Amino acid sequence: MLVACAQLCSTADVARNLAAVERQVRRATALGAGLVATPENTTFLGPSATKIALAEPLNGPTNRALGDIARSARVWMLVGSVAEAGDGQRCYNTSLLFDAEGQLRASYRKIHLFDVDIPGGPSFAESSMVIPGDSLVTADSPLGRIGLSICFDLRFPEHYAGLVARGATVLTVPSAFTVPTGKDHWHVLLRARAIESQAYVLAPAQDGQHDDSPNPRRSYGHSLIVDPWGRVLADAGEGDPDGLALADIDPTLVSTIRAAIPMRRPTA
Repeated sequence: MLVACAQLCSTADVARNLAAVERQVRRATALGAGLVATPENTTFLGPSATKIALAEPLNGPTNRALGDIARSARVWMLVGSVAEAGDGQRCYNTSLLFDAEGQLRASYRKIHLFDVDIPGGPSFAESSMVIPGDSLVTADSPLGRIGLSICFDLRFPEHYAGLVARGATVLTVPSAFTVPTGKDHWHVLLRARAIESQAYVLAPAQDGQHDDSPNPRRSYGHSLIVDPWGRVLADAGEGDPDGLALADIDPTLVSTIRAAIPMRRPTA
C-alpha cells in the first residue's frame, strides 16, 4: 500500500487547519495513497488557554469533520493529534485513527509529555495544559497492526517495545518537533525506533512558523517514512508546509527482517 505523511503548518484557526488537512488528503489520494497521516496538533496549534477552551469529546464536531474527510476521500487517516476534552483545566493530546468509512477505529492519549528547558532553546511545560494518557494503543488496518504514539514518546524506546509486543508492525509518530532538537535528534531517533522495533515508522511533522508572536513557535518539518531496516524511504524536507512524504509499505519486509535477525527469541 502507498502511504503518505502530510506536512502542515497548523495555527490557531481551526477552519483553516481543517481545510489544509482536506487539501493534503486529496493530494495524497490522487497519487494513490491508501493511508494518510497528519502531524501532532493537526487541528489547533496556538495559545494554551484557547486550546483547552476548544477541546472536544471524541465525537465533537471537529473530530466528526475529520472522519468526514476520511470517508469522502475513501482513505484510512491517522490524525496526528487533537485536543480531547479533559477536566476543564487541562485536555488530552489525542491521536485518532479513522478507517475509509470515516469510523473512528482507535484513539491514543499521549503518555510522555513535552516538559523541557533546553539552554538556548525551547522551554515548554506540556503537562501544565495536558493530562497524560496511561495506555498503549494498537489497531488493525490494511497495513497490518498499527502502534500509536505522539512526538515526545519517541524518546522512550520502551513505549515502542510495548507496541511491538502487542503485534505492531507499523509505528506512527506524528510530531511538532522544535527546530533545535529536530536538526540533531529527529532522523536519528526515528531510524533507531525502526531498527530496534523492526517495523515501519510513519512520522508526519509540523513545518514552519505557527504564529506572529515576538518569539514564534517553529517546527522542524521533515515528515519521514522509515522502513524496518532503518532506511529513510521518504523525507518531505523543511520549509514546505504542504510537503508530502510518500512510500510503499510492504508488510512482508517486516516478517523477513524479524526472521533474519530474531530479536525477541526467548532466552534459555
